[in-house]
Amino acid sequence: MPMRGGRVPAGRTDRADARPAGRLLRSRYGRGAAALCAGALPALAFPAPSLWWLAYVALVPWLLLIRSAGSGRRAAADGWLGGMGFMLAVHHWLMPSLHVFIVVLAALLGLLWAPWGLLVARLLGGSPSVRRSVAAVAVVPSGWLMIELVRSWEGLGGPWGLLGASQWEVPPALRVASAGGVWLVSLGVVAVNTAVALLVAVPPARAAATACLAAVALGAGAATLWAPRPEPAGTARIAVVQPGVVEGPGSVERRFTRGEELTRGLAGQGVDLVVWGESSVGVDLSRSRVTADRIAALSRLVGSDVLVNMDARRVDGPGRGGIYKSAVLVGPQGPTGDRYDKMRLVPFGEYVPARALLGWATSVGKAAGEDRLRGAGPVVMDLPGGPRVGPLVCFESAFPDMSRQLARDGAGVLVAQSSTSTFQNGWAPAQHASLAALRAAETGRPMVHATLTGVSAVYGPRGERVGTRLGTDASGAVVYDVPLARGTTLYVRLGAWPVYGALAVLAAFLGAVGLRSLRTPAPTRRVPRARTAGGSPGRPGR
Repeated sequence: MPMRGGRVPAGRTDRADARPAGRLLRSRYGRGAAALCAGALPALAFPAPSLWWLAYVALVPWLLLIRSAGSGRRAAADGWLGGMGFMLAVHHWLMPSLHVFIVVLAALLGLLWAPWGLLVARLLGGSPSVRRSVAAVAVVPSGWLMIELVRSWEGLGGPWGLLGASQWEVPPALRVASAGGVWLVSLGVVAVNTAVALLVAVPPARAAATACLAAVALGAGAATLWAPRPEPAGTARIAVVQPGVVEGPGSVERRFTRGEELTRGLAGQGVDLVVWGESSVGVDLSRSRVTADRIAALSRLVGSDVLVNMDARRVDGPGRGGIYKSAVLVGPQGPTGDRYDKMRLVPFGEYVPARALLGWATSVGKAAGEDRLRGAGPVVMDLPGGPRVGPLVCFESAFPDMSRQLARDGAGVLVAQSSTSTFQNGWAPAQHASLAALRAAETGRPMVHATLTGVSAVYGPRGERVGTRLGTDASGAVVYDVPLARGTTLYVRLGAWPVYGALAVLAAFLGAVGLRSLRTPAPTRRVPRARTAGGSPGRPGR
């Protein structure tokens, strides 16, 4: 067995290293490839594969690989390469847009996992005691959560692919999300992986690992039973209009016309709101009276307001002009005045971070040639006789804090207007739609995810699917009887408290490590006895 520091005593050959797997892991390139593949494995838990159960063991190969690292440098490299593999796998559908630049981004973001690799090696390496094993089940997930927190910053790509989001169709996990958001689900998933790794690799710690698994299951069960549940508060009839794929010259106007046709078919169905997808209107309605009148005529015909999404250049005043993505509510008389401008933009897709430095990305991919402008704040819209609506645009549905703020501001229904037509044949549409289930469960508010080309779907206040979804091959309009709810979830009340808990766990661990290092005396170096003038150290005078 390797000694402290991961070194094998001289003159001894580890039997495992004689096997083909051992020889592969001793190779720099073989170990690097193994780390990339191990890090990519959890991506299969997300849509489209949706192997949600895999998330609870998908990290085990990666953890065991890092545990076998013979040095801190190798453990950090295993963490970095695994993180790179994870980012590539979860975002592989971006390759048509970013090309080789996605490898650069994945390599940079993968560095976030290098300290996590050191943390895993310290807690799981060697022969961990029962005490260290129990600490690992708390500290390793906390370290993972810090990575998710940092990369959730919009400038680093936003919170796409948070591990807890893979559990979007598991009712107990959705109940856990109502208590602590997707953050608490991520903590639980990584804790299970850590305990399973101990069960597999550390026989003396199996009892402790089993106890930790039981504790995680008990906590999830407690959340399922006792977390506040949203109380029914009637229903709202909301229609989603999905024009489908419309390409070629004049596609913007032809898509608008198709949206008109589908909306006319909703007449007489008693809907409370009609929702169109992102970029469904290509002109500024305040400057195009003809287009505004066409949508107002639809509102009068259907008997409800129409929530469209405007992707157009707008001038709000001197020095304040540019392209906005805006959710605009249109009533029988035209735009009602309720408008929400998208606040969080997609890096490279809608703006280029540090364009002076990274502007070259526009020459190797489909990065934005011009930066979009941001809105000033969240908006809750009032429907005549209906629920209040909290709009989000595109990947804003990935941010838990945004939907939480809308719920706190009084939104009764969350609406995300999206368009993933660029990635129509990849995993992105299904992944994006699944996020609405998490946001609904977290806030206790139903969520409508409306797109131009699919996947469009509706989820109730517990994250349950409502009705049928419109896939990427569909063009149509569907009316949903959306269940409304009142009351607040623990997540809406308390926010991202699991993140603060994870910070406290890491602070306590690092403090204990620091205190132990101060108390441990420095090792004394053995100094050879000096030779005397007339002999050797062993036989002086000779």
